[in-house]
Amino acid sequence: MKRPLTRALIALILLVAVGTVAGWLMPTTYKIERVVTIDAPPAAIHAHVVDLEQWPAWAPWEEEDPSIVTTYGEKTIGVGASQTWTSDQGNGELTLTKADPESGISYDMAFIMDELRAPAACAMTYAEAEGSTTVTWTMEGDVADFMPRALAGLMTPLMDAQISDMFDRGLQRLKGRVESGD
Repeated sequence: MKRPLTRALIALILLVAVGTVAGWLMPTTYKIERVVTIDAPPAAIHAHVVDLEQWPAWAPWEEEDPSIVTTYGEKTIGVGASQTWTSDQGNGELTLTKADPESGISYDMAFIMDELRAPAACAMTYAEAEGSTTVTWTMEGDVADFMPRALAGLMTPLMDAQISDMFDRGLQRLKGRVESGD
């Protein structure tokens, strides 16, 4: 009876050790990037992106988490526009740092979990070509900013998998709204 229990304990210890080493060796930084082509000029897309009060119509967040409650800052359009949110899955904040109708927007975002802040630099850029616009949505950050290094390395691939799907859905919804003239 002792041998199977001893083997299981040794296997568990080895698994934890391998996981810890792997976490230390893996990168903690991430960059998520998704692209869509929209049959419209950049200005038509920008109208939906530069105004934070327009985001619920296309952004995937509230669909993903219906408990989100968004509070807008004094300014909701252009550089300095901001919002905060609370939800059962965590809180956050977002502030537009660039807003150009020809090239796109940039914004700083942070997910907030208790006392921990997970900052990210995000952008939606436009590249016009032959009557359509390619929109690229990016998010960059470092998971080690808000969790232990060994665990952060293991979490980086999960960030990509989770966020990429939401970006894809958001871009498709944005495309539908812009192309339908909503």
